[in-house]
Amino acid sequence: MSEGAGRYVDTHVHFWDSSVIDYPWLAGGSPIAHPHLPADLERARAGVSLELAAIVFEEADCLPAQALREAQWVTELAQEETRIRGIVAHAPLQEGEGARPHLQALAELPLVKGIRRLIQDEPLGFCTEPAFVRGVQLLPEYGFSFDLCIYHPQMGDVLELVAQCPDVTFLLDHIGKPGIAAGIMQPWKDQVRELASRPDIHCKLSGVTTEADHANWNRDELRPYIEHVLDCFGPDRVIFGSDWPVVDLAADYRTWFDIVQESISHFSAQDQQKIMHDNGVRFYRL
Repeated sequence: MSEGAGRYVDTHVHFWDSSVIDYPWLAGGSPIAHPHLPADLERARAGVSLELAAIVFEEADCLPAQALREAQWVTELAQEETRIRGIVAHAPLQEGEGARPHLQALAELPLVKGIRRLIQDEPLGFCTEPAFVRGVQLLPEYGFSFDLCIYHPQMGDVLELVAQCPDVTFLLDHIGKPGIAAGIMQPWKDQVRELASRPDIHCKLSGVTTEADHANWNRDELRPYIEHVLDCFGPDRVIFGSDWPVVDLAADYRTWFDIVQESISHFSAQDQQKIMHDNGVRFYRL
């Protein structure tokens, strides 16, 4: 029996505690603003059909000045929760060469496997600015991959960015945040296929329910978007993530887990294991 049989890797988990790190976006009464820690994750995934083998922590949009502290804090959490095997940390890539000291500090933390500098809230053109492109180009020097977190109108910019960074390993978070609530498929659909034509690009099957109407969605609405990325990237380059606890804004952990299991049920057992376990281990070098 292979190591991944009956097990899965969650490659997109956020932990936070605002008494330790500041998260401005959680201010103002967000229903998920309270602390979310490893014990809470264990409660959230009650009833899930597979064993959780490993966790990748994804930076949670803290105050930028505290980004290094966030990575250090999660490193400390991992001493108790040993399933935390990887960290995707924030770095100020928009500073270009000026990002080197931050990247070097992160490289000294063994669990840091990749970088995510959020693009989703920036204006069009942000990630194609020369300084940002240069910051992304630096990542292979430190052994880091890059997680792309965008909204679907920014997909054209992403295509430009990846073309200028041939040595960087990219992972598209949340299937590119398509306009599910509005029923928008194009040009996201064609752009995803173009992105997937690059064999080194991977796609994270995560964050889908929160792009639908939070209070009123159904699985049939999600299906064409999920099926499209599975078709474009195939079972070798799709990676499972829960986006917990953000997923709780529209669903819950087990609901999203079950949707993914249903969506990949037509694949062989080996290919299902790739999506749920093996691809995450390989991409993030766990």
